[in-house]
Amino acid sequence: MRVTIRRIGNSEGVILPQAMLAQAGITDEAEMAVEKGTIVLRKPRRGLRAGWAEAARRLAEAGDDAIVWPGTGAAPAPRHP
Repeated sequence: MRVTIRRIGNSEGVILPQAMLAQAGITDEAEMAVEKGTIVLRKPRRGLRAGWAEAARRLAEAGDDAIVWPGTGAAPAPRHP
């Protein structure tokens, strides 16, 4: 698809068809980069720890948030230098 580059304030931009954005799964935000001379627009990636806080909250509510050492069921001994 060929598009016209338009002046937008001190920048330039293009109008993206809503159907194309929906097809790519892009809603409110997008990641933009230049890769090998091509402008790439993609759906933002989730953060590395996205959702961890909510998962920890659910574990705490369920009472399943005890700290245990793998395989022993006990808390690890403190390390002293």
